[in-house]
Amino acid sequence: MSPAPAPEVISLGCRLNIAESETIRALVAGRDMVVVNSCAVTNAAVKATRVAIRRAKRDRPDAHIVVTGCAAQIDPGSFAAMPEVDRVIGNADKLTSAAWDAPAPVLVSDIMQVRETAPHLVASFSAHARAFVEVQNGCDHRCTFCAIPFGRGPSRSVAAGAVVDRIAGLVDSGHREIVLTGVDLTSYGPDLPGAPTLGHLVERILQHVPTLERLRLSSLDGIEIDDRLFALLTTERRILPHVHLSLQAGDDMILKRMKRRHARADSVALVDRLKTARPDIAIGADLIAGFPTEDAAMFANTLALIDDCQIVHPHIFPYSPRAGTPAARMPQVDPEIRRARAAILRHAGEAARARWLQTLVGTRQDLLVERPGDRGHIGNFAEVLLDEPAIPGDIVRITITGATNDRLRATRELT
Repeated sequence: MSPAPAPEVISLGCRLNIAESETIRALVAGRDMVVVNSCAVTNAAVKATRVAIRRAKRDRPDAHIVVTGCAAQIDPGSFAAMPEVDRVIGNADKLTSAAWDAPAPVLVSDIMQVRETAPHLVASFSAHARAFVEVQNGCDHRCTFCAIPFGRGPSRSVAAGAVVDRIAGLVDSGHREIVLTGVDLTSYGPDLPGAPTLGHLVERILQHVPTLERLRLSSLDGIEIDDRLFALLTTERRILPHVHLSLQAGDDMILKRMKRRHARADSVALVDRLKTARPDIAIGADLIAGFPTEDAAMFANTLALIDDCQIVHPHIFPYSPRAGTPAARMPQVDPEIRRARAAILRHAGEAARARWLQTLVGTRQDLLVERPGDRGHIGNFAEVLLDEPAIPGDIVRITITGATNDRLRATRELT
């Protein structure tokens, strides 16, 4: 008798979903199942979830199709109604073995009542060169455009000791780069005894896991980068020179209407301080085009932010009205204008990225090799294509020999 097909986990959206998908993969081992771990950050993300579900059913018609993640948590009924879907499991339940054994076709608990996070802390990331470690989940802020708090629940943090132990285990198993993830990473700590900050957690990781070679932080809210975290980002060489900021817009009125806690000048000043203290830091940012009430002058302020904040890893969204959010009730920008402005932002971001990549030609870098072995990312998160394959998971010394608009070319140095 042939063995049952291996389960498949399709992860959409953020790095936190990638981390949680590894736990799910272990929980469903041995089952003929496809799990779609969904995203709800935009309407496009929800649409992509539906596309993934239908494709999974076409590719594996006999497999059990289960939908989980933020989109499933927020709107379980719509996914349960899809003929391709066998079960829907919410975010509060998906990381427990009991949920995968339960017979209920829809298992979605009240995420707003959840007070714990990361009971799983996955032990292996065998399919990834880097390992993602969840240290925080949920969000207590209420940006007017965002539905994610209703998919993830209140902010909650993982105790530092558990994080350190998990990272030590991942390093011992061969992982040389760790990425700290969370929904609102810089809000780490106030719910824990002593109210530690993200900076305290990073200090503890670096102190107690001296064999960790590379530590990367996922998206940060710039207004919450305190002096301790700033010092670590700019002086600690094991922290990689890549800071991704949740900026969202570059116009003060739009930022107020988004209910963000920073002004445009705060973002520009922060990046100036970061780049002055550590010039090789590469800046990434989330930017939304066409937020309600945005006029041409307001959009121009966001467009100018790409140069003013030296953004080389832009993550651009056209505004997407999410049901139940305050922004969905504001005067809307025409969808065609939203899409056109997003395209302009992408073009400007791609041009800034291309110029930056050219400045790296001729430099020597350390590359974390990723599958299939002929590519990877250097510390500033620039993607590199090697002239000949190396072993995935290795860190190799390279010389950058050329650049295209979106990646670098390199040759490996002989040791």
